[in-house]
Amino acid sequence: MWQQTLITLRARPRGFHLVTDELLAQLPHLRTCGTGLLHLWLQHTSASLTINENADPAVRRDFERFFSRLVPQGGNGFEHNDEGPDDLPAHFKASLLGCQLSIPVTDGRLAMGTWQGVYLGEHRDHGGARRVLATLHGESA
Repeated sequence: MWQQTLITLRARPRGFHLVTDELLAQLPHLRTCGTGLLHLWLQHTSASLTINENADPAVRRDFERFFSRLVPQGGNGFEHNDEGPDDLPAHFKASLLGCQLSIPVTDGRLAMGTWQGVYLGEHRDHGGARRVLATLHGESA
């Protein structure tokens, strides 16, 4: 079985946001997959996807603080600033974290650990809605 769905995630402020439930809500056919792989591809260069802690929101706030120190806005010596001071740092952060994930599917569910969830890293102050191309490949349950 192959299924492909273009998902639009609602706009969020800069930071790291748990989007697992929002993704799953738009993937009802995942429940019919017995064994497979879900590939998520974020179609943007100033946001990212990653998997991490899904219970304590402090982890997401700490992620934002860490990456903002690692790649601060307003650094000198860079040319690309056409879209504002948050644009180039957003591209750097997106490259560090990546724009894709592959997640195993078992018995119609994502086979993640108990404390794992999918994060959207929104690296722009006002990034807008974000598109994720979700491709599911596997055997029907």
